[in-house]
Amino acid sequence: MLSMTEKEKIEEEIRLVPIKKAACIEALKIVQAHRRWVSDESIRDVADILDMSPEEVDSVATFYNLIFRQPVGRHIILLCDSISCYVMGLKGIHEELTGLLGIQYGQTTADGRFTLLPNPCLGTCDHAPALMVDNDLYRDLHPAALADILDKYT
Repeated sequence: MLSMTEKEKIEEEIRLVPIKKAACIEALKIVQAHRRWVSDESIRDVADILDMSPEEVDSVATFYNLIFRQPVGRHIILLCDSISCYVMGLKGIHEELTGLLGIQYGQTTADGRFTLLPNPCLGTCDHAPALMVDNDLYRDLHPAALADILDKYT
């Protein structure tokens, strides 16, 4: 069940658009901001508020790669796997990162600290390879820098 705060914020978004359905992405982002992911129950609740079917809301949620449909860690690591990052050393970055974390793409560390996800482009090809942790962008990466980067996030 959505909290009163979530419902109020979704209602605010609905007032900004011509039809309720147009607030779907923002509603999902609101839920995720409060819960870190969007459960099936939340999908049904959002669908009820927006006069949509749960299947319609789920199709929006699963289309966008930054709407998480399963629990994630406290910090999301998006590792750019574009051709630019690949050419500039993605393989070494990936190997070091998965070694440090002990997880592969789509997994969360046992302590719930990090979830590692591939990302097709972080828009910084001129400074490849790159990754993001939450909203922090790291560019021109070298494997040796990764441990220090991870240490910043508790």
